[in-house]
Amino acid sequence: MQRGRSGRSLSERAARSGVPAPDEDWDAPFPRAAPAQAGHADQPAAPAPPPDVRDLPPPPPVVRRADGRGRHCWVHDPPGAPGVWPGLLVEWRQTDEGWHGRVAFTVAGRAGSVLMEAWLPAASLEQR
Repeated sequence: MQRGRSGRSLSERAARSGVPAPDEDWDAPFPRAAPAQAGHADQPAAPAPPPDVRDLPPPPPVVRRADGRGRHCWVHDPPGAPGVWPGLLVEWRQTDEGWHGRVAFTVAGRAGSVLMEAWLPAASLEQR
């Protein structure tokens, strides 16, 4: 046993935990759509390339707390995870649609808790 280590590695412990590995292959390259061939009406056209980030407008300004600390909050019905989840409100920003909070929170996944981070409307956040 080496100093600072207590036996098996994290990957070895994860393999023996009994929790199945996710179906996704995170090391696989991102799939690209094949270009449509001329004369084949049953094949959809290839999607347009994404916009150049240099052509996008700058992001809205961010309002940060003077002390730089987050605050506990409750996240109500985030996209894809209905319910109320504990979260950490990291920062606020004001957009044309109103105030949004940048929140880190966990939701229940197939193999346990999943850490999420998102900009959510202020109406979906409850501070206590």
